Amino acid sequence: MKIGLTYDLRAAYLASGFGDEETAEFDRESTIDAIADALRQLGHQTERIGHLPDLMARLLEGGDWDLVFNTAEGMRGFGRESEVPALLDAYGIPYTFSDPLVSALSLHKGMAKRLLRDLGVPTSDFRVVANDEEAQSMDLAFPLFVKPVAEGTAKGIDAGSRVTTSAELIARCRRVREQNAQPALVEPFLPGREVTTSIVGTGARARVLGTLEVALREGAESHSYSYVNKEQCEELVEYRLAKGEFASECEEIALRAWRALGGRDAGRVDLRLDAAGRPQVLELNPLPGLHPEHSDLPILCTAIGMPYLELIRVIVASAAERLPRADTPLRRPPSVAAHAASAS
Repeated sequence: MKIGLTYDLRAAYLASGFGDEETAEFDRESTIDAIADALRQLGHQTERIGHLPDLMARLLEGGDWDLVFNTAEGMRGFGRESEVPALLDAYGIPYTFSDPLVSALSLHKGMAKRLLRDLGVPTSDFRVVANDEEAQSMDLAFPLFVKPVAEGTAKGIDAGSRVTTSAELIARCRRVREQNAQPALVEPFLPGREVTTSIVGTGARARVLGTLEVALREGAESHSYSYVNKEQCEELVEYRLAKGEFASECEEIALRAWRALGGRDAGRVDLRLDAAGRPQVLELNPLPGLHPEHSDLPILCTAIGMPYLELIRVIVASAAERLPRADTPLRRPPSVAAHAASAS
């Protein structure tokens, strides 16, 4: 197949003046190199497209691909991870990972938790706080945990995210709103073990690859898998392959959450144990990081003996199930040039 690659390159944004934490979710050059190399080893022709404006320009020029391998995160708004999928949908071009609805829903943790709660998937109580008054009237018991409602890679999370007083809560929610231009998500602090479960496949074909426990080493920021801990995971985090009944319980819940929210091809579900030792879903990650050594999904694959090449093959094979049938005529939106020519 001819496979295009869409992505947000971290180095390009940094060179344009964006900050480290702003660009934390974006891909390193080495990640794109690894994906492209794996696709070529699998026999595919690859073409690097780039971020959303690059894709828009290429489509207007008549660009076309059998499949797009999409890892673009977008920069602003609750729909930022939906932008590339929505544009590709408009042009009828299949792509890897989740559709616009799932991408936006899972990014907004408050909306995702509402749906999970309605479907009976274990997730802790929460409040979405948009102003000081909502923080002042908080009815959840301390200690609480505060984070941005729609960020990934633990952006906006540090050792101060755990709060124990009303004054701390108000100040922390205000900081989240000001620094991230979005409401804060407030949940009871879950004191138990934290894990991330990796899943491949779509719908009934989805299956669990395994579960990593995230154990913080000496010197790590306390309380959580924070932004600093993730960025410096090689030094601050020990990843342990979860086993036995504990792993099975987490994986059953994670697979229910994945299917409930409609994840596709590959991703992760993060969970943490409450005070009673019960796993609670923190969030679903339908657009997983794919750096071979630094991202959680490939780290899990290494732990279970699954080569990176096989992970990419499985992702493409799952997405390829959505390719149009050979006997289905492909129809693309008319270009501006074609419309002008027909009108003249």
